[in-house]
Amino acid sequence: MDHSAAAVPHSLGTNRPSRQLPPDACDAHMHIFDPRFAPSAHWTRTPPVAPVAAYRQLQARIGTSRAVVVTPSTYGTDNACTVDALRQLGEQARGVAVVAAEVADDELDALARERVCGLRVNFVTPQSWGRTTPEMLNTLAGKVQRLGWHIQIFAHAAQIVELAQHLERLPVPLVIDHLGKIEPTTGTASDAYAVIRRLLDGGNTWMKLSGAYMCSASGAPGYRDTVPIGRALAAAAPERMVWGSDWPHTTGAGEGVNDADLVDLLREWCGSDALMDRVLTRNAAALYGF
Repeated sequence: MDHSAAAVPHSLGTNRPSRQLPPDACDAHMHIFDPRFAPSAHWTRTPPVAPVAAYRQLQARIGTSRAVVVTPSTYGTDNACTVDALRQLGEQARGVAVVAAEVADDELDALARERVCGLRVNFVTPQSWGRTTPEMLNTLAGKVQRLGWHIQIFAHAAQIVELAQHLERLPVPLVIDHLGKIEPTTGTASDAYAVIRRLLDGGNTWMKLSGAYMCSASGAPGYRDTVPIGRALAAAAPERMVWGSDWPHTTGAGEGVNDADLVDLLREWCGSDALMDRVLTRNAAALYGF
């Protein structure tokens, strides 16, 4: 296998992952930023230029063919950029949208026709409606239950602890972003891990093995301090783990992120190529309906 590839926007290096990924491998968490779509009025940072064409270059480099496009906070509750990306990417893509608590059923139905299959509820970054509340989480979960969608949360570890009772009672599958933002220094001894483990044991919760650079102190290229928590989560519910690149890494630290290294880190977290393949294919297909 050729171990070099063309440079990809917003991704360091040109190396490929250490092993070839299986057919239908899914990147279950990425964002598209297209300058044809205006940012929300609440958003103060200049978004990157990261259109579908650039993302296709990443797919060619790391060997994924399926993708889950997640609407970033940049666009508020306007999912037009995500829908446009889904149309470009076709049947091999699914979407996770961001909507307001008062969203109407017909808007959700329209998103479902575009292969959106979940909502993201963000407790971390600024949202167009202001502060995200547990009541909003519960309201949105109730609204999407009829569609068979899931609720994806982005929350700090301490917020996951605070939300535990709400998360345990959700009437739809729950997907937790980015290792639950658990600090590697506390890892499996943390209160957040105890809550997440209880949720995973309950059978209704999925984890995104992603975002290693958000909490890692050891940093690139190996993010070695995340290996124990990644392995513990993968072992706790191997059938409900999915992986995402988080490209174009708007929350990445320092000089940037090498996506091939992130794929290799998933291999470390899984501990076996068989589990890695399951995470990338069967698990993603089950959650996103591929």
